[in-house]
Amino acid sequence: MSLRQKLLVLYAHSPDLKSRVVSWATYDGTGKSSPTSGDEDKPPYGSVVAAMEDGWRVIQFPQQSMSHPGMEYHTSYLRYEYILEQLEETD
Repeated sequence: MSLRQKLLVLYAHSPDLKSRVVSWATYDGTGKSSPTSGDEDKPPYGSVVAAMEDGWRVIQFPQQSMSHPGMEYHTSYLRYEYILEQLEETD
């Protein structure tokens, strides 16, 4: 038996861990599934805290940057990216 890593990338609406998930991606290092972007209509969890309650461990928090006046209406990348992991035993 060996441990394999599963990753869950959640993009939250705000830096609050309880804010709603607006985008996500999953990666399965166990080889048991092959998820791809856009293959689900609903996020696997409603918030980062909900994923943590299901056993996912947060391994990266988003870097907080200062907002500049007048930039609140500009679009850009999704800022509140959290990376979570689970370790799963495989045969």
